[in-house]
Amino acid sequence: MSTEDDETDGFESSQSVPVGVKLGSTRTVVRYPDAAGETQTVRTLTCLATYEDAITGSERVLFGEQAAAEYPNRVEFMLRSGLPEDDERTELARRYFDELVETNGVPQDSTVVYAIPTIDNEAGLRNLSAVIEESAIGTVEMRSYPESLCSAIPAMGDGVEAIDDVFVAVNMGSTNLEACAYRRGEQLLPFSTGSVTGNAVDRRIVNNVEEETQGRVHVDLTTAREYKEEHGSVGGFEPFSDVVQQPGGGSHEFTIEESVPDALNWYVDEAVDRVANEFLPDFANEYMKPYQMALSSPIALTGGMACLPGLPEAFEERLAAELDREVDVVTPPAPDTAAAEGAMRIAKRLTGD
Repeated sequence: MSTEDDETDGFESSQSVPVGVKLGSTRTVVRYPDAAGETQTVRTLTCLATYEDAITGSERVLFGEQAAAEYPNRVEFMLRSGLPEDDERTELARRYFDELVETNGVPQDSTVVYAIPTIDNEAGLRNLSAVIEESAIGTVEMRSYPESLCSAIPAMGDGVEAIDDVFVAVNMGSTNLEACAYRRGEQLLPFSTGSVTGNAVDRRIVNNVEEETQGRVHVDLTTAREYKEEHGSVGGFEPFSDVVQQPGGGSHEFTIEESVPDALNWYVDEAVDRVANEFLPDFANEYMKPYQMALSSPIALTGGMACLPGLPEAFEERLAAELDREVDVVTPPAPDTAAAEGAMRIAKRLTGD
C-alpha cells in the first residue's frame, strides 16, 4: 500500500468529503482530501489472504502487498477478469474493500464516485457496484461513471473540462483495452477487448523468457509483471540481469534482452490495430461529425500500460501512420491512478466545491 499527499481544498468535518475509487483487477486506488487540505492516495494490490490468529484461533485478513508477500501460495486476486464473477468472488472483494476502507480511515460521511470498466457483463457490474455501495463509505451520495471518462479527466485539464468536450479516450488496463468517444460526458460507442491487455503482456513475457533462455529459466506472472513495470520501455529498453535458484542447489544468472521489448511492441501494435481498424471506423460510421471533432482533439491515453516510458509516444506515432493523419495523444500525470483522481474531481463537483 502507498499513500501520496498533494494540496487541495480542505473540507470541514460537517461537509461531505469527495472520494474517488477505482477497484481494479490488479490494483485498487482511492483518493480523497483530508481535513488539512491534502489529498490522500491509497494504492494497493487488489488481493487478500486469510490466516488463523495464533492466540485466539480466529480468522484474520491481510490485503494488498502484505498479503501477496506473506502468503504468495494462497493469496486471492479476486478480480482477475476485471469483475467479481460469482458470489464467492463478490464476497472476497467485499472483505478486501471493507478492510482497505477501515485500515486507511476513508471518511464515511462522503460523496463517492467510483470508476467502472467498459465490460459487457451486467451481473459482474452489479456485483462490483454492490461491493462499493454496501461498504461503510459514501453515506452522503454514491455514483458510478465510466473508467475511461474518469481517467481522461486529469489528462484534459486541471478540473473537469473533459465533461464539456468531445474527445476519444483509450484506457490501457490489465484486463481490458477500452476505447470510447465522449460528447459532453455522454458515451458514444464504447469498445472493449480482453485480448490486448497488460495481463497478456505478462503472459507473453513469461513465454519469451523461457524461449530467450533456451528453456533454462521459467518466471511466474508476478515476476513478469515486475519486469514490465520496473524495466519496461518502448524504444529505450536497456537489458538487465536477474538470478534464479536452481532446483538442485546453486543459482543461475541470466540476462533479458528481447523478452520485455518484444512483448511491449506486440502490445502497441495490437492496440493500434484495434483502435484504428475496429473502434474508429465504427465511430465514424455512426457519428461522423463528432468523429471529426474528436480526431481534431487530443486522444486521452490512460491506464497502467500508459505509465511505461515511450509507450504513449509509440502509440501516437503508430496510430498516426495507420490512419495516415496527424494524431495527438495526451496522458495524465499519473495514468495508473488517473481513474480515481478523475472520480474524485467529479465527486468534488457533486459536493458543490
